[in-house]
Amino acid sequence: MVAGTAQAQLQTPASKKTSPNHSALEAGQAEDVTVSVRRRSEPLQKVPVATSVYSAKQATRDNVHDLQGIFEFIPSANFRANSSSKDRATFVRGIGTIATSPGVEPSVSTVLDGVVLARPGQATADILDLDHVEVMRGPQGTLFGKNASAGAVNIVTRQPTADFHAFAEASYFSGNEYRLTGGATGTLVPSKLVANASFLVGGFDGNVKNLANSTTVNGYEHRGARSKFLWTPDEETQVTFGLDYMYQNDLVPTGVYTSTNQVAYPTGAVKTNPALASALVGEGVTPSKNNTSVSNNTQSRSVDHTGGFSATVDRELGRGYKLTSISAYRQWQNIQDQDYDGLSGVYATLPEVRDHGKLNFWQASQEVRIASPRGHFFDYVAGFYYLHGVDREVYSRTLSQNGQGTAYGQSHYGITNNNYAVFAEGNLNFTKNFRAILGLRLLRDDLGYDMSRRSTSAVAVTGIRPSYASSGSTSQNGYVDRIGLQYDIKPDIHAYFTYSHGYKGPAYNTFFNMQATDAQVLKPEQNNSFELGLKSQFLHRRVTANLAAFIENFSNYQANFLDNVAGGAVYRMINAGSVSSKGVEGDVAVRTLPGLTLGGNFAYTYAVVDKFNCPAGAPASCNVNGQPLPFAPRWKFVLNADYTKSLNNRFTLSVDSDYTWQSRTQFALTETPDTVQKAYGIWNMSTTLQDKKLKIQLSLVMRNAINTHYASYMAYGALGGVTSSIPRDYGRYGGFVLRKDF
Repeated sequence: MVAGTAQAQLQTPASKKTSPNHSALEAGQAEDVTVSVRRRSEPLQKVPVATSVYSAKQATRDNVHDLQGIFEFIPSANFRANSSSKDRATFVRGIGTIATSPGVEPSVSTVLDGVVLARPGQATADILDLDHVEVMRGPQGTLFGKNASAGAVNIVTRQPTADFHAFAEASYFSGNEYRLTGGATGTLVPSKLVANASFLVGGFDGNVKNLANSTTVNGYEHRGARSKFLWTPDEETQVTFGLDYMYQNDLVPTGVYTSTNQVAYPTGAVKTNPALASALVGEGVTPSKNNTSVSNNTQSRSVDHTGGFSATVDRELGRGYKLTSISAYRQWQNIQDQDYDGLSGVYATLPEVRDHGKLNFWQASQEVRIASPRGHFFDYVAGFYYLHGVDREVYSRTLSQNGQGTAYGQSHYGITNNNYAVFAEGNLNFTKNFRAILGLRLLRDDLGYDMSRRSTSAVAVTGIRPSYASSGSTSQNGYVDRIGLQYDIKPDIHAYFTYSHGYKGPAYNTFFNMQATDAQVLKPEQNNSFELGLKSQFLHRRVTANLAAFIENFSNYQANFLDNVAGGAVYRMINAGSVSSKGVEGDVAVRTLPGLTLGGNFAYTYAVVDKFNCPAGAPASCNVNGQPLPFAPRWKFVLNADYTKSLNNRFTLSVDSDYTWQSRTQFALTETPDTVQKAYGIWNMSTTLQDKKLKIQLSLVMRNAINTHYASYMAYGALGGVTSSIPRDYGRYGGFVLRKDF
């Protein structure tokens, strides 16, 4: 199965409203693919931005329906898993932001149907009715906003069509994982109004055993719906109304214990924890790299309600000019319960700690932009953007210590932010084949926070600081830009060079255990990036080869660093100093025979800490200069093969296989050797039989065929030791997908 840009050449997004070029397919050629990487439809092969595209067809065959699963097949991208959606994060080229604070923005922007999602937790939802995902590598701030200093992820869902079409799809996989989806699209008012609607019901028992109550956890329950209405009041105007809602109940534990020891960096000294080791043995848990058991008396869960609506107006102004307006409102609610200590019993020397949190976030945004006609000396996209976001959270922690009473802490905190920006990016077309790229975004951030914690203890106890309250605000101006050159060597060979300045706004480390040292505003994160790229197709478009080389230097890098509160592990956001990422990426697809595609995508990423600023009172070593950044494997690649053959006029058979591999990955900025996932590879395969007459297709899917065990995240446990997150494809599993079209 081909992932990334190479496979994108075989897919035509449904939103194009064009039929596939069957003659091209029969000749083994690539189809044209259009993307909106620069806020207007352009051929992927001609866009001067390193971009990977992942299609809905691939998502079905890979049994992945969110960014965590999709990023397994994008060599330049990685995902930080966690028990709560508010703690998950995305990384591109080794750069990303881990933060539980609502006052910190992501380094990788996520955009859903043209609407920027302000909080990273919003982007972890199940993607219903997916058309394709565009992963843009490197700074994309000129057109996608200030929180795109490392890259942008553009999620595009299906557009409604005038012709009636309906479908029903059911899948079932081992572990009692099921997914039921269905939908319809068609005309409501001829020549005026078309619409679509889809729904989702899905669930998974899980693949981790909770010995405390003999249940299976690490599963989920998902329910959702999405609809779009496309209204054409006149020949020059189209208005798209979008509505969506998703409910997610993820029963994900805070982590399975893989060790009760901790290995210090850089000394290698081993810190044992006899009390924790004894408690786990007594509860039946054997910490190891292959452990898939927990013993929790609190059911860890993350319940999310995400949704919103948008109105997109596209108006032809004449002479080739087009005006676009996107008005949107989105809301995200999260409730989480966490078994902080990871134990079910009560012990004399180990506290019992339970967490409960509530989050309510909403955002309203308005974007207006104009696109000029193509073919002139200067063609451009320019506009104005405004975002208003409000976050309110309540987080509580209950501590029980045998024979020493209890303690309780509860924090009320939140942020309010406003972002204003004007932007433009365009081409200076010196000749038909040679052009300059110019882009600029001027922006302003208004950010304010308030926080109040009430604690029953006058001194710090495990994981709970004493009572504290503060508030603050800041306003800062910033800019991002892009300049470059692009030359069309031949009609199917394009070279480019770009320089980009990225900017991510100021931040406040507002969280449950906030203290006075966190009240100081964090400086904006800025970066300078250089990219050299080549996009090519040759041998009558039977071969596609895209390459990109890059250097990215970041200053005032905003990162999470380990802290300690009376023996309890917590993390705080700091300006970590300067970091850099440099490397080479490639996407290749070869169509040697009709119906057969061989592909390979790779990324070599050298992402390291250049100069680390050690925070006061750091409990871990700060001697990390020259060490790798978290979630930045040095090598990652995907190899794939797809073969499709018509058996006769009625039946078509497809066979797909892919192999993904990545080198060792450090998960902690403290560079501790026991938070490293060793190199591993995953082999997946599927086969699909399609009946054209009955419009039915059946896919058989096997994930992780060679039964590789790996962790999607590793961290120090709250009371000691090391814990790991278990991914869905931790071991071999299989199932089927049955689809009926009407």
